[in-house]
Parts: sequence; structure tokens; C-alpha cells
Amino acid sequence: MTKYETDSIEAQYQLGSEKLVLANKLAIVDAAEMDDVEAILLVKLYEKIFTTPDPEDDVFSFQNVANWHRQWLGNVYEWAGKIRSVDLGKGGFQFMSPLQIKRHISVFEDEYLSRFNNLPEMTDEDLVSFLAQSHVEFILIHPFREGNGRISRLLMDFLCSKAGKGTLDYSLWDEHKDFYIKSIQAGVNRDYQHIERLVRDIVK
Repeated sequence: MTKYETDSIEAQYQLGSEKLVLANKLAIVDAAEMDDVEAILLVKLYEKIFTTPDPEDDVFSFQNVANWHRQWLGNVYEWAGKIRSVDLGKGGFQFMSPLQIKRHISVFEDEYLSRFNNLPEMTDEDLVSFLAQSHVEFILIHPFREGNGRISRLLMDFLCSKAGKGTLDYSLWDEHKDFYIKSIQAGVNRDYQHIERLVRDIVK
């Protein structure tokens, strides 16, 4: 079960939403409307990232990802771009404790993001392993209050594009959602073979 600290803005729901919509700057109370707003803003973020080259993209860190999250949801949520301070779980599976996030982000940067400039030289199989493992580890960290899955796909698209492969079609993952979830959970024990299979199927 998900637990929240009651004094955190991240734990609050929008008044009148029947606890279906997180507290937001737009006073949106309908979950479907919020889904639409977030989807539209995410498309705009994709357009910005993939059509406007960043002159400093040779240096890539978690801060870049946090900036994306802030640019995406900063006009919607107070906590956009900030490391979460509440516990989160889904379907009985508990994500990383907030107390451990900063340390694991540092490890994530060392093990994965530090290899950003090496992506174009990776073999296809090395790239599959890299993308699969980094995706699982990011999801397990779950650094933000909301939007981790979508940001993780944006990150994978960005890394894959750096490797010269372009953005990816995740419809296969959506069709096999149960297998995807089990593949993520297997990553707790550093078992990446299942997520590697999923990544291999969509990386061309």
C-alpha cells in the first residue's frame, strides 16, 4: 500500500477530485482532463527536445532528466522536477524509499548516464542491454511523484537517438503490460533478461 506524509504537498489531492487528481496549479478535478493536459504537455516537451539541439548535450546527468520533468509539469504541479519525498507503490510493489533515492541516482549516473557519449559506438546487443538495464533501474528508483514511466520512455528515446536509432514505438510493451511489469520487478534481483527481450523487440 502506498503511504504518504500528510504534511507534504506531494501527498495532497485536489479538492473536489475525490482523491483521483493530485493537487495542482490548474485546479483540475477531473482525472481524464488531467490525463489530456499531461499528454499535450508531453508532446510539446518531445518537440522541444528532439527539434532543438542542446549545445551542452555532450554532458548528460540526472539533472537533465529533472529539468525535463520540470519543463513538462512545472505549470501543473509544485513538485515538478523535484525528487519525491513520499513513499510510492503500485500493485503491491513498493518502489525505492525516498531516503535512498539520492544515493541511487548517483549510482545510476555513474553506471549509465556517464556512458552517454559512448552510445554511438555500442554494438546493437550492447545497446539493448544498456537501454534495458538503465530503464529498469530508473523505474525502480522512481525519482518523481508522478510521471516516472513517461519520463523513463523519454529518457530511453533520447539515449536511443544518441545511439543513432531514433525514437521507439512502445505499443508492444503496452500490449504485454503484465510481462513488462514482471520484467521490471525481476530487475530487483538484477535479472534483466526479460526486459532485454522487450527492448530488443522495439529497437531497430
